[in-house]
Amino acid sequence: MKNSKYNTELKFTETYKKYYNEHPAIREAMCLKAEYPDYFLEIQDNDLFAGRIKHGKVGFSPDEWGPTAFGYYCQFEEIEKDLTENNFTQEDKEKIIEMMNFWKNEDTSEKLRRAYPPIMAKYLFSDDWMNTSGIAFPLYRLTGGTPNFKKLLSLGIPGLYQEIERYKNIAEENNGDIKFYEGMKLALNVLVDVCMYYKNQAEEKAKIEINEERKNELHEMANVLYSITIVKPRTFREAIQLFWLYTLVADVRNYGRMDVYLGDFYVNDLNAGALSEEKALKLLQSLWLLMADRHTIVHNRVIIGGKGRPNEENADKFSLLALEATRTIKEIEPQLSLRIYHGMNPKVYEKALDVIGEGRTFPILYNDDVNIPAIMRAFNFTEKEAEQYVPYGCGEYILEHQSFGTPSGVINLLKALEVTLHNGVDPLTKKVIGLQLGEFNDFKTFDDLWNAYKKQVEFFVDLLAEQEVLEYKIAGEQAPFLLLSMLYDDCLERGKGIFSGGIRYLGGTIETYGNTNTADSLLAIKKMVYEDKEITQDELLTALDSNFVGYEALRKKLIALPKYGNDNEEADSMLLKVHNHVCNYVRNKAKEVGLHSYLVVIINNSANTLMGKSTSASADGRLAYEHMNNGNAPSGGYDREGVTAMLNSIVKPDPSIHAGAVQNMKFSPELFFEKREVIKSLLNTYFQKGGTQAMITVVNRGDLEKALVEPEKYRHIFVRVGGFTARFVELSKEVQKDILSRTLY
Repeated sequence: MKNSKYNTELKFTETYKKYYNEHPAIREAMCLKAEYPDYFLEIQDNDLFAGRIKHGKVGFSPDEWGPTAFGYYCQFEEIEKDLTENNFTQEDKEKIIEMMNFWKNEDTSEKLRRAYPPIMAKYLFSDDWMNTSGIAFPLYRLTGGTPNFKKLLSLGIPGLYQEIERYKNIAEENNGDIKFYEGMKLALNVLVDVCMYYKNQAEEKAKIEINEERKNELHEMANVLYSITIVKPRTFREAIQLFWLYTLVADVRNYGRMDVYLGDFYVNDLNAGALSEEKALKLLQSLWLLMADRHTIVHNRVIIGGKGRPNEENADKFSLLALEATRTIKEIEPQLSLRIYHGMNPKVYEKALDVIGEGRTFPILYNDDVNIPAIMRAFNFTEKEAEQYVPYGCGEYILEHQSFGTPSGVINLLKALEVTLHNGVDPLTKKVIGLQLGEFNDFKTFDDLWNAYKKQVEFFVDLLAEQEVLEYKIAGEQAPFLLLSMLYDDCLERGKGIFSGGIRYLGGTIETYGNTNTADSLLAIKKMVYEDKEITQDELLTALDSNFVGYEALRKKLIALPKYGNDNEEADSMLLKVHNHVCNYVRNKAKEVGLHSYLVVIINNSANTLMGKSTSASADGRLAYEHMNNGNAPSGGYDREGVTAMLNSIVKPDPSIHAGAVQNMKFSPELFFEKREVIKSLLNTYFQKGGTQAMITVVNRGDLEKALVEPEKYRHIFVRVGGFTARFVELSKEVQKDILSRTLY
């Protein structure tokens, strides 16, 4: 296809076919070579590091591309749209269609779906879960990989070659899988190819550059790119460049404890006089801009601070630099996250509050004093292991380069309750989508309803747990994920890919949505129907199915009932009932399905809004199609007793039975700056009482409302949506409504 934008996709496809019957490691390595450096973009004028990428519509990745693609992926819908909207010759169109037909059999997600047993296919299958009414859905991705970046930078490319060769020799002596190691070396060659591609590009740009300063920058970039192919990194700049290109070639989207693996390079260069703080900041600002250019939305996590760092002093110096980069680079990524703990460097904490107060929404704060013991219990890790936890994505926890725990499924708890009230039928589509456990009238007591709801939830959790294991199995059969595996503990020693028996701790997670709405709804039903008998089951169901039209007085009564988030024992106890049930049931599935861990994550990105669109009115007073609560927070506007009561409520759910929960908070600039000591005292008390995490947005409500009218004037306003940050004006109207509904203190 002459000059076609699908040249690389077609080349990738032909390469896959050529090596179809080869060892999976060889096939993967050759496919990597087919897509890179083709998918890499040119160095831009102000870049101090090489590395921008635009992935093609066919390729290989551990992460998701589109709603249903990972591993060997083909973005069918995007290609079909392209064919419809743009002009292609008949010959080119036929080649592209032939390519798509091939991938319908070989796309990893398609292979996974074909492997579903009938009951899983019946209840879980969905091409686009965000636009489908249902209770639970699989997610097709292996996201959250956080490899050993310190090892990468300590050994460099030459050192990794040597280590792989050493293990290959051991494998030869023991009749092991030498092809696995040969594939790894070929994959490293691809990383070298990318370095040299950019080295040559930098040199060519330098030849025509008229600005002397920029010319020198390009020459330095070229020298760094060549150097990291032949020796391990020796400087801060070399370390960043190698780290960055590795993440792009491996398609790793979370960056772990950056202060640990870059802190020593930074301080050593400062001490040697090879780098000034001003120059170091410019380098890190350039990296931050490159990260922002990836537009990962929910990823791009950079972790600083925390217990278990080998050189805390150097790490803290880098942390201060990272905070300043976040303050001065006004982008919604990377997601800087600070692990805090008793006895930490107070300068780092004070700087963090300053940056948050300026409206950056970063850093996200994680409380080691609570999280480390909780993670030990939840995952059954030792204290030393738990000290190496990192949040990734929207806030899930894993151990850096030791464990994996992709959220590969979601469950809408409120939808589960809704369907239970309607005997398995979705009231919006009139289709049977859940277990048929009886009509609402059949539940003579609240315990009858509660037990039916539990059975509904547990049925879908069982399916999602089995789906998670199947996803890992299919992924492991398809590819060893070479670049990830070489930097994950035990894979080289075992001679196996990360999802083929190589990783130390293989776990899974399930995202839960509508937790708070479900609890508040159950309490309303318990009080109004079963205890006070103010309304009958039929009356409530009719009101819900009518979206409260004609039942406005009843809705007011439901809204006025006790709600989670007000330090109310009755309401908070119901939330704990819902929380403990789903978390413990999910946690107990791990051993049954053969995972090291299987845990709930209460993270809630904008999916609480998307899934709310397919959820009818609920007994807490929420209208049909409206957003559900966000994360572990109260439903928007229902925390009526002030910030202290709200914080007292959200520390009550046990953090040691799940793998992370989002705690979103909104404060006014006046409170955050004019009463800084009050804010510090509030946060300190919250953390001391068991608060695990704080995602803080500092903003004026008036500015948010003005932004709805004149969005072009308010692009500078950032908000925490759930597990990610966004420019308020770029959010959908539904998500903006969700943000506005949250109480501002």
